[in-house]
Amino acid sequence: MSKRLAAVMMVLGAMSLAHAEPEEQLALSADPDAGAARASTCVACHGPAGISPLGAFPNLAGQQMAYLAKQIREIRDGEREIAQMARLLDDYSDEDAWNVAAFYAAEAPEEGQAEDIPEELARGETLYRAGDAAAGIPACSACHGPSGGGIGSAAYPALSGQHPDYTLHALDAFASGERDNDPDGVMGEIARRLDEADRQALANYLRGLH
Repeated sequence: MSKRLAAVMMVLGAMSLAHAEPEEQLALSADPDAGAARASTCVACHGPAGISPLGAFPNLAGQQMAYLAKQIREIRDGEREIAQMARLLDDYSDEDAWNVAAFYAAEAPEEGQAEDIPEELARGETLYRAGDAAAGIPACSACHGPSGGGIGSAAYPALSGQHPDYTLHALDAFASGERDNDPDGVMGEIARRLDEADRQALANYLRGLH
């Protein structure tokens, strides 16, 4: 790339940032390197590159940036309560939230391996790709993508490779109302229509989805 073209692109980028809304400005200027430094205290639970060594804690590597920034801010502000994270994000600015989200979003997600339970995997795949019309359950892929990568523009999270224990906990929390920070209560409504076997099937299927 010529120096002149590079300069033009920098000017255009600066103009886009200047005219963006505050939230968009934070997203456009998010710094993964600054995020990596800020996330140094997250290593014990989420691993150095966002792949958790413990099934109870979520993998963050490859997560959608807008989704993760939202979760960080809502945990900080008490809108999403996680006992293990109490007070840990109190000094995070919105800029910190976006920087950390950018760091994890840039990391390679884990490609997990589902347990080989044919009937369970078949049910999980059906729910994920087609849903269950009779039970009023829409296809998970509509919001989370065919390979589980999520949709960044809508802040729908990536689910691919996630630990089954964490996925089950999340579904149970949505179903019980313990967690209610989903847009318009959509996940709560869906989770309540999934029975225990369906939640287990989805958790196992998602572990191996990529």
